[in-house]
Amino acid sequence: MGKRVFIGNLPFSATDEQLRELFSQHGEVSSAEIVKDKYTERSRGFAFVEMATDEAAATAVSALSGYEMDGRKLTVNEARPRTEGGSRGDRRGGGGFSSGNRW
Repeated sequence: MGKRVFIGNLPFSATDEQLRELFSQHGEVSSAEIVKDKYTERSRGFAFVEMATDEAAATAVSALSGYEMDGRKLTVNEARPRTEGGSRGDRRGGGGFSSGNRW
């Protein structure tokens, strides 16, 4: 199974196909997806690329970290696994003025 690679500081003009083409120079690409805002469909400035092999992922990370695309230096590293409960962890409720019996 391959590895997911995180790409940050992505130009807003970049496309999924451009990413696929760029990363395919370093190995087989299983998927390339720019993360978009669910309401506006605009790029959020980062993406994930899944490489077919761990070796291809490692090669792409070392070759493309700092690569300049449309005037922006890409941040490229191995994607961390998703955590349970969403991206903000398990912070539920609390806070505010009435967060406990203080009187």
